[in-house]
Amino acid sequence: MSAHPYWQFPHMSRRTPVLAANVVSTTQPLAAQAGLRMLLAGGNAVDAALATAITLTVVEPVMNGIGGDAFALIWNKGTLHALNASGRAPQAWTPDYFHGKSAMPELGWGTVTVPGQVAGWVELSRRFGKLPFRDLFEPAIAYAENGFAVSPTIARQWAAQALLLKDQPGYAQAFLPTGAAPQAGDIWRFPEQARTLELIATTGGKAFYEGELAERMADFSAETGGALTRADLAANRCDWVDPLSMSYRGDYMLHELPPNGQGIAALMALGMLDTFDPPRANAPLSLFNLPIEAMKLAFSDLHEHVGDPIGMGELAAQLLDKDYLRRRAALIDPRKASVPTAGLPGHGGTVYLTAADADGMMISYIQSNYHGFGSGVVVPDTGIALHNRGRGFSLVPGHRNQVAPGKRPMHTIIPAFVTRKGDPYASFGVMGGNMQAQGHVQMMQQLVDLGHNPQTAVDAPRFRVESGPKVMLEDHTPAVVVEALRAAGHNIAMQPGDSLDFGAAQVIVRQPHGGYIAASDPRRDGQAVGY
Repeated sequence: MSAHPYWQFPHMSRRTPVLAANVVSTTQPLAAQAGLRMLLAGGNAVDAALATAITLTVVEPVMNGIGGDAFALIWNKGTLHALNASGRAPQAWTPDYFHGKSAMPELGWGTVTVPGQVAGWVELSRRFGKLPFRDLFEPAIAYAENGFAVSPTIARQWAAQALLLKDQPGYAQAFLPTGAAPQAGDIWRFPEQARTLELIATTGGKAFYEGELAERMADFSAETGGALTRADLAANRCDWVDPLSMSYRGDYMLHELPPNGQGIAALMALGMLDTFDPPRANAPLSLFNLPIEAMKLAFSDLHEHVGDPIGMGELAAQLLDKDYLRRRAALIDPRKASVPTAGLPGHGGTVYLTAADADGMMISYIQSNYHGFGSGVVVPDTGIALHNRGRGFSLVPGHRNQVAPGKRPMHTIIPAFVTRKGDPYASFGVMGGNMQAQGHVQMMQQLVDLGHNPQTAVDAPRFRVESGPKVMLEDHTPAVVVEALRAAGHNIAMQPGDSLDFGAAQVIVRQPHGGYIAASDPRRDGQAVGY
């Protein structure tokens, strides 16, 4: 007897999802298991997510670190909560600070905004956690102190980034102690990072923003040409915000955090696609061309109009207005490629994880140092690799995303959450720069339009829209799709199946009886675990 269509796995990974009452899915197996330990110890989904996130800073340093930012969506007792734990620009960062530059720096102190992630850990634990904050750090501290075996994927990323970062302040001392990146199978230990995590755990994060760790960061900044000060760190705060949402196919609603993130682009594209008939698996232009064109238009608006919410006013609501999105969708030719322009609304190396528990709590969480290790700046004897989120600012005078003191830069990292008829349906994320918003749209098509199970949705070939006319496709994309897109005028660039350009997705779908289906992405070392 053949399997029900929902449980067919046609793609190359041949993975199957985890079905359980309590689940964790993320990019690295040791981190997933750290989260599961919290659930087994009586913790809830938020406890599991935090232990996973903290452990990821140790076991996957090539994609995140202690000095990054974070965002979260939490479903609890019938309400969806949203946390923005991204940091702000140092007070010294006036436009004149970058005088003579046409664009923000890519690496170094000129990209380091205040890290907001640690404050996010504290706030999530305070509001929703069951276990003591200190307990959440135990797996991470143990791996940093005692060591873990580096996987081939992480070793490859480590070696590639080391070539770019080896001359940044503190990087080689921290992450190249032998002069070279660790190889696959090597045991990596970082006892200084263990001590830093211990300080954060025992002080409830205060050491990071007001105490010993803050002093070390500020002193190193002053010594090596940075602008970050103790006052900048002490002023940090994270914010509970109202999610933005877009209905889709009647019953479904995609929820994203509001700007300063790019989630609004996913909502705009989804709103445009909702004006067309659902895609069909045997119709490549409906499944690929339409979302590609919708993403082009959404990104045009994103880069033209979106920045720190303080400067946006009513613009976010105008960008999501159904009439505006219908006008934007009317610009899409279902049969050929186009060159997008921004509209006029109104009149004016990341890690993702998701966890869920038997009591119905679900969390969609993402944290990042931006590009891999981040800025390359690592505070000596702490293991704090500082992110390079500041490169997300614009230097164009008058732009909503123009750099300014105390301002949040435009962010790429976004978690997603889906409800169906008002009930929780799925939490998911797709990592990788501007891949994230377009990955969210593609996951919605896979889960909602095509009705695929989470693992099949994760494994399906994805596209990535780049600047200009280029569209990247994975090499396992069916030839009929590639030929149809080229015939429609798209400039197609094929990428190998193990490329990280298409991000990596993690998904948890809630079943009608209350259990979950959790899937992880073979494009990284992802793993879903549960019981």
